[in-house]
Amino acid sequence: MCRVWIYLFPALCALLLPGVHQVEGIEVLTSSVLEAANGTDVRLKCTFKSTHPVSEETVSVSWSFRPLGKTAEESIFLYHGRAYPPDTGTFKGHAVWSGDVMKGDASITLQNVQFIFNGTYSCQVRNPPDFQGFAGEISLRVVQKVSFSEIAILAIAVGGSIGVVLLILIIYIVVRVFRRHDDDMDIEMENHKSKDQVL
Repeated sequence: MCRVWIYLFPALCALLLPGVHQVEGIEVLTSSVLEAANGTDVRLKCTFKSTHPVSEETVSVSWSFRPLGKTAEESIFLYHGRAYPPDTGTFKGHAVWSGDVMKGDASITLQNVQFIFNGTYSCQVRNPPDFQGFAGEISLRVVQKVSFSEIAILAIAVGGSIGVVLLILIIYIVVRVFRRHDDDMDIEMENHKSKDQVL
């Protein structure tokens, strides 16, 4: 019986493997984490690669949102031949199409983001007969808008410190130069006095 399997196994692999190789899918890529200031616009970038020809008629894109601490998702954007932005709900007037399926781009832009937009966004792309193995996910964190970024504050602090050090150095050099000049003048005066006394 074992010998029979030795002969049958390669034959079965030859029959099954071509079918496995024919099963192909869409590769979807997204950034994993994004941060946006409250009231600003943020682009949720989603790109894809399909093994089959892409056209406006065949590709469909769907975006869904899962709020922080919840498991249920809500559909917030659809694209199939044209954009179908939400006409009700939280994202009405906020979610707009910014992709180009012919270039493998399925991105959307959220305008005037609010704190309630904190959560996970999923991008799904279909291009029959390609299937998608996994949806691309982006975790969005909406933060309070500030007048200066942390980098700007750090740059001002470092620049100010360097400025103070340079000012102290300049004052030190000027004082040394004047002191040396005064010393030279004193020596010259003493030499002049000595010459006058000799005469």
